[in-house]
Amino acid sequence: MNHEEYPLNVATPRSFTYVTRDIPRVTAAQRERALKATHYNEFAFPAGMLTVDMLSDSGTTAMTDVQWSAMFLGDESYGRNKGYYVLLDALRDCFERGNDQKHVIDLVRTNCKDIDRMMDELYLCEYEGGLFNGGAAQMERPNTFILPQGRAAEAVLFELVRKILGQRHPGKVFTIPSNGHFDTTEGNIKQMGSIPRNLYNKELLWEVPEGGTYEKNPFKGNMDTEKLEELIVKLGPENVPLVYTTITNNTVCGQPVSLANLRESSRIAHKYGIPFMLDAARWAENAYFIKVNEEGCADKSIAEIAKEMFACCDGFTASLKKDGHANMGGILAFRDRGLFWKNFSDFNEDGTVKNDVGIQLKVKQISCYGNDSYGGMSGRDIMALAAGLYECQNFDYLDQRVKQCEYLAQGFYKAGVKGVVLPAGGHGVYINMDEFFDNKRAPESFAGQGFSIELIRRYGIRTAELGNYSMEYDLKTPEQKAEVCNVVRFAINRSQLTQEHMDYVIAAVKALYEDRESIPNVRIVKGHDLPMRHFHAFLETYPNE
Repeated sequence: MNHEEYPLNVATPRSFTYVTRDIPRVTAAQRERALKATHYNEFAFPAGMLTVDMLSDSGTTAMTDVQWSAMFLGDESYGRNKGYYVLLDALRDCFERGNDQKHVIDLVRTNCKDIDRMMDELYLCEYEGGLFNGGAAQMERPNTFILPQGRAAEAVLFELVRKILGQRHPGKVFTIPSNGHFDTTEGNIKQMGSIPRNLYNKELLWEVPEGGTYEKNPFKGNMDTEKLEELIVKLGPENVPLVYTTITNNTVCGQPVSLANLRESSRIAHKYGIPFMLDAARWAENAYFIKVNEEGCADKSIAEIAKEMFACCDGFTASLKKDGHANMGGILAFRDRGLFWKNFSDFNEDGTVKNDVGIQLKVKQISCYGNDSYGGMSGRDIMALAAGLYECQNFDYLDQRVKQCEYLAQGFYKAGVKGVVLPAGGHGVYINMDEFFDNKRAPESFAGQGFSIELIRRYGIRTAELGNYSMEYDLKTPEQKAEVCNVVRFAINRSQLTQEHMDYVIAAVKALYEDRESIPNVRIVKGHDLPMRHFHAFLETYPNE
């Protein structure tokens, strides 16, 4: 029998575990004591007392043996360590070269001692015109900035954007639209004095497919391009300095964005002279969804699709702690001499550059995070990140990851839990708390946070409330309130959780759903108006009446 022709009717294993960590036995009473001591803030709850931690997949994923081995090749030199060159070229490979990749990381892996070859292929290569200048061009016109994580990239970007806009238009308030700003992005935008807007199709998002599955993923994370153009026209292009798209759309339940939608959003932004930016933390998962679901993309590799995705943008930020990249890393980049560079640099009357925005960003990077060739990261983490970028292009890994998310979502759905967002995203599963509570809880009761607290107390499962509490529903304008998704997210860490973990979570959520009337409401007792309050606010619970 040819086993290729007659495969088993089960998934083929893709990896196995070398290292395990025991889970401690903790009682509900012990967890309740810890919850009270940490003011019911789930970020402050001790991770060592949890059974399953699904707060975030950011920097929490298991690394592969290839990544661990790459760490031993890390170069901790303060200036121009080997990993700096390797990482920038890995970014070019993954985001710009499609299938025509160079893999210069292999020169370091094989301990190449041919110095002329190292100079020609690694150290002294010149690149310009894309998102990642190299050699003299990166020094003269810096456009790529290594940082410890995504929110650092956002902070550097938006602080400088605020400074430039403030000098040009003192006192003016700007709006930055997106398909869905995540919490740190929104927080950084608000701190620069601008207004974040989330433009997507909520009706489509909450739609439940017949039988729980669609034939093809409908790309619920797409930007609503009609709303985008209407907003730009209404406000005036001069009041919209940037347009952002998040891939995948974490705020909108981890849902993917189609290639067609990226192109159309980019076209609209460029029509009005506005730079089109990406929050690209989960670029590989988004490319997977495009490959599997978008017409004309089935035969393309993940790398080919990534090349087409990033061809749409003028710049991007990304937390490279997601998607299984590594446990640490972030990036800010913009297109060499592109629209972002033109809009935010100052020029003399003869057209020469007076203040290059890249130089200004580099000054901020160096003053806050260290020399540009490490940007606050260790050399070993840079090498692990470079190796992880290549691993994220592996279709089988992405397929397994997305299907693990879908297993959990379908488990909730089949257990009768209301509000499960279907299909699942690429990194987690979301539950609509309004539906979960039969639309009986007021938005300001923050019942979704109560759900998260009770899940910790009863079952030792930590999730992330990303709804009315975290996204600050009570502080928003009526227009912004309509754009909030009142959800709780179950993030799934790469290669950490087994089917046993998933089944435990399904059983726990089913039990909690059946006893949902007893779930308490929550009020904020300290830190109500703090930026990104969910990271540090004090809470208390009170009974639902």
